[in-house]
Amino acid sequence: MAEPSPPLELNLGDRLTLAKPHPCGSRGWLVVRVGADIGLQCEGCNHRVLLERPHLERRFRGFIERSEA
Repeated sequence: MAEPSPPLELNLGDRLTLAKPHPCGSRGWLVVRVGADIGLQCEGCNHRVLLERPHLERRFRGFIERSEA
């Protein structure tokens, strides 16, 4: 049986991409809240969403830019 992967390390200010673009057409998201739920802000239209950590980890595709924190 495979060991579970460690949780995704996220910091406030990280910029990332998810599997699908936002309806506004933007692919970039800014991390604005870190905890059990992850707060993301669309870089195209500034819409904010809260995703549960497991859902975010499934949809995560990569970092655009890591923050200094």
